[in-house]
Amino acid sequence: MNLRLLIASIVTSLLLVSCGSSKKVVNNTNKNVIIEHEEKKPDVPQLEQIEKPLKTNGNHTLAYIHKFAPIAVREMNEYGIPASITLAQGVLESGSGRSPLAIRSNNHFGIKCHRGWKGKSVTHDDDEKGECFRKYKYPETSYEDHSKFLVSRKRYAGLFRLRKTDYKGWAYGLKRAGYATDRRYPQKLIGIIKKYNLTRYDRVKTKKNKVSKPTYSTGNYYKVQKGDTLYSISRKFKISVDQLKEVNGLKSNALSIGQHLLIN
Repeated sequence: MNLRLLIASIVTSLLLVSCGSSKKVVNNTNKNVIIEHEEKKPDVPQLEQIEKPLKTNGNHTLAYIHKFAPIAVREMNEYGIPASITLAQGVLESGSGRSPLAIRSNNHFGIKCHRGWKGKSVTHDDDEKGECFRKYKYPETSYEDHSKFLVSRKRYAGLFRLRKTDYKGWAYGLKRAGYATDRRYPQKLIGIIKKYNLTRYDRVKTKKNKVSKPTYSTGNYYKVQKGDTLYSISRKFKISVDQLKEVNGLKSNALSIGQHLLIN
């Protein structure tokens, strides 16, 4: 009888030790798990129809244009903002990428935080001391946010009725809409565009990917409106969010106003 009790006691002890060990292993594992959502660096597209690459010869502005022209062209083809205007604004607002704001926070367009901004920010003296400006991990992200900033605000809506080759209309329109307080802002943009022949980029297209985008026709696509989400669109057209993302090649739930979504 005593032997049986002894054996039972040993078995029970071993089970308790085993369970305790498993629990500790799980806790240690949980403590070592670190989940980070790393922002991927945007792809830089290639350009077609450019005769020769720019020779910078140590000119910071030419080097800046050479680096960011592909991004400006991509934004133009997606959002309708002339590449010449985007590049001229980048040159002027960022000092060709050498301003403190551009260096500290990759903000190449002087865009302030404004209401609703949920990204990182940095304080910088501008019209007032210690104003809040948007901060980006990559300058390419600043270019994309610049496009979305103009597209999403009603005061700039009239600009998108202009031709992409009407850089003068865009320059004066940006000033009238309140993009900058400098009275000579339009003249400065136009001067940069003329000096560096930036209009050459207003007719350039980005190279097409091997995988072609879907062809849109009446009735099988939807133009994203302000306030739309993938979930609201999926409910409206009775299609799942996963299906929407798959047929449109979306890797995230982010949408932009004016974007066309295939809703087959």
